[in-house]
Amino acid sequence: MRSVLITGASGGFGCEFARQLEPLGYRLVLHGRDRARLQLTLGALKHPNRHRCIMGDLTAQDGVDTLIDALADETELCGLVNNAGFGVWGLFERGEIAPQADVLTTDLVTPVRLTHALLPRLRKNSGFIINVSSLAGETPLPHMSTYAAAKAGLTYWSEALRMEVDIPVVTLAPGPSPTGFRDISGMPESMGSIFRTSAAAVVAASLKTLRRGGGYCVPGLRHRLLWLLQKATPRSVALSIMARYLR
Repeated sequence: MRSVLITGASGGFGCEFARQLEPLGYRLVLHGRDRARLQLTLGALKHPNRHRCIMGDLTAQDGVDTLIDALADETELCGLVNNAGFGVWGLFERGEIAPQADVLTTDLVTPVRLTHALLPRLRKNSGFIINVSSLAGETPLPHMSTYAAAKAGLTYWSEALRMEVDIPVVTLAPGPSPTGFRDISGMPESMGSIFRTSAAAVVAASLKTLRRGGGYCVPGLRHRLLWLLQKATPRSVALSIMARYLR
């Protein structure tokens, strides 16, 4: 059975990708570092016995290597959803450097490494890649500087990759969504609330873009409005606004 790897499948977009990809007939390989939450994702599926869970930490190189090794027997792997990621909110100089470096590793370096390792198999099986980036990658974000940097890198790499390979690549760039991201990052709850779009709508939009052959996907009218505002606002003005807003 053709299989799809979803990283960060413990909740949020990852769980929703699992819900929406299962009815398409795929066998899912769910990866995460929270065993209990990963089991909740598995339990939410109609055919849990069909799928597979792999535990691991993608902030460490050996964690990525272990995942790649564990996928050696997935000969029919045809999909990769690079969804794992997180951010750290607050002034850069006041935080510990390790979490900031982990953001860059998990959100940017790990998707690049996984894709490079799995791309020959994905191409052989006429598969696809979905890279979950963010509208944070469109604008420098004071108080979330490393997160914005990682997502900007992911977006540019993903879009360039799409022009190089002969399989569909989707660069998904959502704005604020109720996924639990704020709880992990420490970002205040009120920020960006009016632009929120559900995880279900975000994932559905990415799969629609996939069916069209891939591309850059800003999901939902609210997120598109935010994207247009980002594009229309001069960077110097946007930086000043975001520095005050995210303080």
